[in-house]
Amino acid sequence: MADPYQNNGGYGYQGESYPQEEDAASDATEGHDDEEQMYEGEYQGIPHPDEVKAAQRAARAKARQAQAGATELEELAEQYEDIMEDCGHGRFQWTLFIVLGLALMADGVECFVVGFVLPSAEKDMCLSNGEKGMLGLIVFLGMMVGAFIWGGMADKLGRRKCLIWALTVNCVFAFLSSFAQGYGFFLFFRLFSGIGIGGSVPIVYSYFSEFLQMDKRGEHLSWLCMFWMVGGIYASFTAWGIIPRYGWGFSMGTEFQFHSWRVFVLVCALPAITSLVGLMFMPESPRFLLENAKHDEAWMILKNVHDTNWRAKGQPEKVFQVTHIKAPKTNEDEFIEIQSATGTAIQRWAVRTLTLCKLMLKNVASLLGPELRLSTLFMAIIWFTMAFSYYGLGVWFPDMIKNLQQEEYESKVKVFHRERVERFHFNFSLENQIHREGEYINDKFINIEMKSVKFEDSLFEDCYFEDIKSTETIFVNCTIRSTVFYNTDLYEEKFIDCKLENTTFLHNKRGCHLDIDEENDVLIYLVSFLGSLAVLPGNIISALFMEKIGRVKIIGLSMLISAGCTFFLFLSFSQAAIIAWQCLFCGVSVAAWNGIEVITVELYPASKRATAFGVLNALCKLAAILGSSIFASFVGVTKVVPILLSCAALVCGGLVALKLPETREKILQ
Repeated sequence: MADPYQNNGGYGYQGESYPQEEDAASDATEGHDDEEQMYEGEYQGIPHPDEVKAAQRAARAKARQAQAGATELEELAEQYEDIMEDCGHGRFQWTLFIVLGLALMADGVECFVVGFVLPSAEKDMCLSNGEKGMLGLIVFLGMMVGAFIWGGMADKLGRRKCLIWALTVNCVFAFLSSFAQGYGFFLFFRLFSGIGIGGSVPIVYSYFSEFLQMDKRGEHLSWLCMFWMVGGIYASFTAWGIIPRYGWGFSMGTEFQFHSWRVFVLVCALPAITSLVGLMFMPESPRFLLENAKHDEAWMILKNVHDTNWRAKGQPEKVFQVTHIKAPKTNEDEFIEIQSATGTAIQRWAVRTLTLCKLMLKNVASLLGPELRLSTLFMAIIWFTMAFSYYGLGVWFPDMIKNLQQEEYESKVKVFHRERVERFHFNFSLENQIHREGEYINDKFINIEMKSVKFEDSLFEDCYFEDIKSTETIFVNCTIRSTVFYNTDLYEEKFIDCKLENTTFLHNKRGCHLDIDEENDVLIYLVSFLGSLAVLPGNIISALFMEKIGRVKIIGLSMLISAGCTFFLFLSFSQAAIIAWQCLFCGVSVAAWNGIEVITVELYPASKRATAFGVLNALCKLAAILGSSIFASFVGVTKVVPILLSCAALVCGGLVALKLPETREKILQ
């Protein structure tokens, strides 16, 4: 039988012997002694994992030799898998796991930032309902654009380089957004912060997968998904610990306010900053380098991975035996060489940029080519339906809880009808009240708060308002005569269809300042924390069974079970029931997300992997925008439509997922 490790495969090993594979056993933990597992099956006739892998290698090599028409890229994929098995799984992968996990954690944090700061920011910047809605959507819009751009660039410029650029953009604009005083600047900075972090998901999974061998790929990519959950927990805890502390800030007059919610925005950038620092010590993906004919650089990185892992396992004497890896030459490389030798620096930059854009668009178009068209269509449906339901319900759950709170609050409203108050000094706060057809003659309202107060068809004559702080307070069809408003936030727009006769507004409060005495509702933090924590069991189960059950079954079953969970929302009539079903839905749906992300990596070749992931992730964010907008519009109206929409989408996606090819034992192309 021919030796499959001779140079006819495109690369060679030193010496005549087969490369040793002590790492073939379970070595998920550093320093694990593989020899301890040998005796368990040795006397039962169970083949040692080393023997199984050797047989698998021999079978792959034999198939490669028999397949005379195999392309250089197919040969490279087989060879690369053999090399990664020799390098093993150890300290290097775990270090990269932490660094890339922090980048994924930053993406999770970004999804929660605006939701947590909005209650405070709307007062700080006087936001209308329309502006609040736009601020909530702008982050997903930025992430959609970022996923498309950075994913395409990562396949042409490198995974590590593009991830560093993306995180840098995120950190810079997140920092600037914390100091932005106006709504326009804050919106602009959060948009570009989202564009930056949008590149993390498509690049992180593509990058990490190219350092994993086939039998560990599904499990460890699933463990990586757990960092998104950690991001949600981190955001919830820091928001609860920082935002209610209004003293954590400073001001410079009335024009510049730096309240605690801005401190929270800064703290949320820490995972991205930490990942950015860690990436400075990580190498580029050797698979990307080999695809781009950079053989020597890739060889050095693979040798470093091999030596790092075996040194940590106490076997520094193991030698990296690969002497040659056949790397294909690409047309793009030749074009870059021509660019670097012609024209001025500006001309070369313009040509490179134009060439890069053309190559990125060509790569995107290739996803709809004959070989990938069906896979791309199926994956697009699965990504869209899953995101539409997940993010739609993610907005609907807390909004429904707020709606139930509001209904309970309004049920306790006090109504005063035709009251006449004359020469009275109001020195106590008014809350949750409706005053109809009242008469207030020569009264004083001084240094009080008005919260959810409505005056209808009432008369105010010779009254005096001073130092008033109001929330959701309006005057409807009232007559106001000879009345003075001094240092209040009762602007003229709060007087709806009112007659203002000889009325004066003096020194109105400028801006919308935070009420330091108002209690912050911790329920929003609790709901987000529980939803993130509920993901943990689903993450663990999907990681442990990803290789045993397979990606397709996990995606299909999880989406169908999630669809079933949504039906029980018809029975939810309390805050506790909604929170419980939210936790169950998040716990089940995360298994589908893990399977979707793993199979997306495995379906596409290295030259298109990040591009495909970026396009699909951009589609995911588009579905998130549509889902959150549509579902939010039905809060307080009906829950039938959101439940039926999410259920139908999940069933559709789950059935389509069952049509996908299983990639569990597929070599990364």
